[in-house]
Amino acid sequence: MGPASAAEPLTAGATPAVGLSSSVDEKRTKYVKQVTGRHNDTELHLAARRGDLAAVRRILRDVVAQMMETAEGAEEFEAVVNETNDFGETALMTAAEKGQLGMVAELLNYSNKASISRKNRSGFDAFHVAAKGGRQAARGHTQVIKLLLAKNFSMVEVAKRNGKNALHFAARLGHVEASKALLEKDPQLARRTDGKGQTALHMAAKGTNHDVFEALVDADPAIVMLPDKYGNTALHIVNLLLLLPDALVNALTRDRKTAYDIAEELPLSEESTYIKECLCRHGALRSKELNQPRDELRKTVREIKKDVHTELELHGMASQRSQGNSTGRASIMPQTL
Repeated sequence: MGPASAAEPLTAGATPAVGLSSSVDEKRTKYVKQVTGRHNDTELHLAARRGDLAAVRRILRDVVAQMMETAEGAEEFEAVVNETNDFGETALMTAAEKGQLGMVAELLNYSNKASISRKNRSGFDAFHVAAKGGRQAARGHTQVIKLLLAKNFSMVEVAKRNGKNALHFAARLGHVEASKALLEKDPQLARRTDGKGQTALHMAAKGTNHDVFEALVDADPAIVMLPDKYGNTALHIVNLLLLLPDALVNALTRDRKTAYDIAEELPLSEESTYIKECLCRHGALRSKELNQPRDELRKTVREIKKDVHTELELHGMASQRSQGNSTGRASIMPQTL
């Protein structure tokens, strides 16, 4: 619980955002929630949502000044700070969702581990909310994640009922910086699985941001081959996605690379060769080859297929020499995700 000195002076002419009433029978002051939003938001929720740090500090100072003189003041103060709206959201969750770093820092002065870990009706706490909203790193989500972890590191282990943790959500939504921040705190998060046995890499494989995929593999290269409960690795999922009718196999990244360009940058291995084979089978090209005339394009496709088959044959011979027999490469059939 933060001290009253943490708040800043009141703004002149400001309207208090909380009300206090006196009970003759109980002879003590009680907090009266003032609802102003359509979802039962309090003034604290609204100030947090619009990023009005001065208003939040003013509200908190008003509450501290009026409540802390009573025996029950601390308990009632906690009720004000952790008041929820119709969605079960506290002001801290609202600030975390919006990436309001200064707001989160201020509210944390008046929070404890229990209140920080409180979940809304969707099962998300402030930490998970920040991880889901992490795409706009410039708005503060990544720093919010780091701040919340500094206050309560155990939050990194918290998962929803389906087993998904904050890294699962950040990876699935393509939040690169948020994913990196989580991995910096606990690299073992990359191996945590959800109820389906899926790691964050499985989630990233379903997404659209290869930088997240790369960050996860950098943290723990071995996770590439970790299967979910159906036996699917991240590579199986990528292969399955290529079968979708609307899969844009030659879509370009911001730096004008196709999936095949990226695959060619991978270290030569059986896995990277298999990735290129999957892409090639579905018409993948290098970015420089996308606008070729039809005859040249057909020639390029044939050359790519020939190169991939040559790589596969080389890996097959190497495997035979090392194992003393011909093992062959197992066929890969993704099951239910």
